[in-house]
Amino acid sequence: MTKRKNENSEAETNKSGMAITRRAALTGTLAGVGALAGAALIGGGTGPLIKSARAHTGGSADRPIKLGFQVHRTGIGAAYGRWYERTTVAAVKLINSMGGIAGRPIELVIEDDGTDPKRGAEVVEKLATKHNVEFIFGTLFSHVVIGSAPRAGELKIPYFVVSEGYHVASGMLNRYVFQPGITDVRSQITAISSWVLGNLGKNVAMIYPDYAFGYNHRDYFSAAAKAQGGKISVLLPIPPTETSYTKYFARIPSDTEVIYHVMVGPGVLTFVKEMGEHFGSKRPKIFGFLDSLEAVDMASPGLEYLEGTHFWEGMPRYAGGIDTPHERFYRQAVGVNDAGASIQNPKDVSTYSHMFGCWETLFFIKDAVEQSGYQDRSPKDVARLIETSEGFQWLNEGIAHPQGAKKFDGRLHQCFGPQFISKVENAKLRVVHRTSIEDGLYAPEANYTKQSL
Repeated sequence: MTKRKNENSEAETNKSGMAITRRAALTGTLAGVGALAGAALIGGGTGPLIKSARAHTGGSADRPIKLGFQVHRTGIGAAYGRWYERTTVAAVKLINSMGGIAGRPIELVIEDDGTDPKRGAEVVEKLATKHNVEFIFGTLFSHVVIGSAPRAGELKIPYFVVSEGYHVASGMLNRYVFQPGITDVRSQITAISSWVLGNLGKNVAMIYPDYAFGYNHRDYFSAAAKAQGGKISVLLPIPPTETSYTKYFARIPSDTEVIYHVMVGPGVLTFVKEMGEHFGSKRPKIFGFLDSLEAVDMASPGLEYLEGTHFWEGMPRYAGGIDTPHERFYRQAVGVNDAGASIQNPKDVSTYSHMFGCWETLFFIKDAVEQSGYQDRSPKDVARLIETSEGFQWLNEGIAHPQGAKKFDGRLHQCFGPQFISKVENAKLRVVHRTSIEDGLYAPEANYTKQSL
């Protein structure tokens, strides 16, 4: 992959012949945002048009652009789904206040997939054939993406996921699937591994969920440790239905320097409590991915044992972790306070480390539609949209991309951005390290552009 170019680099040309510079990718998106920002935050402008399985409302605007939102309203991903939905609605409200996408207001059509792969495929089918949406986006959990993506490919409908799994960039899916708004696990691990191994220790025990997302952590951190002179002392896959963890801690060798944990699901309080009971004050260093504590208050009783430990964050939960006007605008727009919880209800903690991906994905879709000249789901227009998207290279930090600037690799259908390492101090997260885009780059193993449309 090429290194980041200067802000004023010469234009490059995508497959449709359209000149794309780093700045051009967001020219249309950001025009007039400054003037609209205040109105958007206080409820001015056009609100989103929303349909769901339970509440259908007809849009009066002329020819809205219908986006299918596949959301985890129920099941293991419900906490994420709740905040993915709030973030999506906020982004749609802002985009509609700016004139929509190519002058067309966004109409959301929302379907719950239950965080279930079989149901996910059914939702894709329903959104594409019954609701006749233009695109589908929003899916998070890796097993649901893997179960749903083949149907999107069969139906030839663009499918934008907000999942982090390596399944998109690995090439295992199809040309209709993109992940442009959030980095994948392989990139995250590639970026943070040298800091973990260099600052916490090289003899590492890994605890991870027993499915695709966890296997990404297992495989890529193990490879990073080996390449950097480290060692994995034990691999401990945890079934998602597990309720007790002491038996796993008992298998960790006594000379382990670091426990690397990725817990997903409702068992985090039990996990931390039992870890404290098992190791006490003579614990190894501990590094986790914040997936385990998304939607969980860091000051919750039972989490005291995490004081002094470190976490990966995709976007810092606490205000100041990214000190930019773009991040502050985004935080207010999605209704999150300085502590990372709902402005309306401080006990309702957000999934801030992931949900920005929905916001950024919607702006990516907006740019892809407007730069490709997309009009409808005809094969010609869909092909033009996909090829235009594959030609994007840089997504500038700003209102559309508040988490940070990103490099997009059209071969992989995947973006690459910064990562954050934070330390738990006084039951809060303080950013201690931010990686560069280059830190997370890896040699591509796939090229979707070679697949037919």
